[in-house]
Amino acid sequence: MVSGMVGRGTAVGAVLLSLLAVPAQAASAQPPSAAQLAATTDPAPDLAGLRAVLRDALAKGAPGAMARIDDNGTVYRASEGVADRATGRAISTQDRFRVGSVTKSFSSVVLLQLVGEGRLDLDTSVNTYLPGLLPDNRITVRHLLSHRSGLYDYTNDMFDKTVPGFESVRNKVFTLQELVDLSLAKPLTGRPGTAYDYSNTNFVVVGQLIEKLTGHSVRTEYRNRIIEPLKLRDTFYVHPDTALPGRYAKGYLRPDEAGAPLVDSTRQTVSWAQSAGAMISSTRDLDTFFSALLKGRLLPATLLTQMQQWVPVNSTQGYGLGLRRRDLSCGVSVYGHTGTVQGYYTYSFTSKDGSRSITALANTSNNSDVLGVMARTLDAAFCGKPAAAPSARSSAPAERYEDVAPDVARD
Repeated sequence: MVSGMVGRGTAVGAVLLSLLAVPAQAASAQPPSAAQLAATTDPAPDLAGLRAVLRDALAKGAPGAMARIDDNGTVYRASEGVADRATGRAISTQDRFRVGSVTKSFSSVVLLQLVGEGRLDLDTSVNTYLPGLLPDNRITVRHLLSHRSGLYDYTNDMFDKTVPGFESVRNKVFTLQELVDLSLAKPLTGRPGTAYDYSNTNFVVVGQLIEKLTGHSVRTEYRNRIIEPLKLRDTFYVHPDTALPGRYAKGYLRPDEAGAPLVDSTRQTVSWAQSAGAMISSTRDLDTFFSALLKGRLLPATLLTQMQQWVPVNSTQGYGLGLRRRDLSCGVSVYGHTGTVQGYYTYSFTSKDGSRSITALANTSNNSDVLGVMARTLDAAFCGKPAAAPSARSSAPAERYEDVAPDVARD
């Protein structure tokens, strides 16, 4: 058992609003700790660069954009634009938002805790635990978590047309089985265990496994194993309710038709995603979550290592077990997840040791320009100010709409 581990399962207007460096404790005459001294060897976050990224996101069509960096006890906050286009209320890093596929990392942690408790095995067929569910007995639990099952992503059909697809499911409530059935109406996309092929269906099945093995809803397991132990005060799984609790940023979905007005997509059940993408959180809570994960507070070391067995995605990205690795322009690798849900783009990543984390949000979606811009918040957070000469690694592959309808090409 890892010392310090938490979780019941392991023990049983487009204006910059703020850019603040806030020590976790009041300044004093005490000398810096060893951890603080060690942190000085890393480049400081490029705060001017972070400002520029957020402004660029607004220029590309996002109503608002924000980011929070937690760096060894120091907090940097940046926000630009609005949380609500109707009222003009400024967006803030205190706002809650829908995190989309960042939910997959929460689901993976819960399932891996169950692995640690001996309730299932990563390399055993899913059909052992959910008899007769899947059409191929070769599909293992590991294949689900690493997107190598070959299960077709039903969101390709659901959101082939962005706004009509969204409106058709905005208030609909699905069972997990109904979502799996939508996938199984199509053949497997490849042989299980081979290439990475992102599919939301995988994490719907993960939700089924969690509920079957624990006898509880995924909501209960998220709360008992992650949310309460980490004291995440802004993190909720409200499905099938449609409202975000407390203070939140509204989400705005861009239609496929050029020039069409943005659609307020804030209220929805997110029942089409559930354990693959229905959570609500904040920049603070997501920084806390990924930092705790990489520091070994949520999983034993052996399972955290398993989580970081990477399958290639492209030349600068790998996917583990519900965890993404991104290789930045400066050669640094960071760990976390992206999230797309109607009206919200999220990037949430931390350093290898969990000491520096960033969560960045733009409150729009179906806009590849904004998606690509927001990826640059990671370089600003972890690489520091760019060198005078551009890095040879600076041309990363273009961002894709991978989290939702991954096979649907959009402008």
